[in-house]
Amino acid sequence: YGKDRLREHMQIPFVEDYNLVFHSPFDVEVIVHEKSVVGYVSYMSSYMYFDKDGIIVESTNEEVEGIPRIMGLSYGQIVLHKSLPVEDQKVFREILDLTQVLTRHELGVERIQFDSRGDATLHMENLEVFLGDSSNIAGKILRLSNMLPELEGLNGILYLDTYDPTNSNMAFTFKRKS
Repeated sequence: YGKDRLREHMQIPFVEDYNLVFHSPFDVEVIVHEKSVVGYVSYMSSYMYFDKDGIIVESTNEEVEGIPRIMGLSYGQIVLHKSLPVEDQKVFREILDLTQVLTRHELGVERIQFDSRGDATLHMENLEVFLGDSSNIAGKILRLSNMLPELEGLNGILYLDTYDPTNSNMAFTFKRKS
């Protein structure tokens, strides 16, 4: 009890904080607050996982299922528990928004690739989805979610960068890969 109240809590990977609630000398409840890990980058043969603020929360040699690999970011030296050193910090907000919408629609994405302009491409099995910039991201992902049954088993690139929320009859380009 004294250690919990007087000392700083031990750092645990993927855990923001925890509380110990003592109900009796023999009954303790542990409440865990998880960090929201939004992605990871590969760095020096390790996977560096970061949270919504771009803080590196874990370094491991194993990939954690369900967390997308983020590619195309330019960064310098990575230090555990420090922010990922990228040129434009707003990219973390875009990654967070994108991963939250993907989670809401239960879409599994293996990789998110950013190009030099900051345009995003999702990689899902044999399908690539070019989203373009971060405008109307929720609408683009909703449209993708609705289109996925038709795209099942296809191999190619779907271009959603021309999405317009005011046009409900919009057609999108799909280019097959061989």
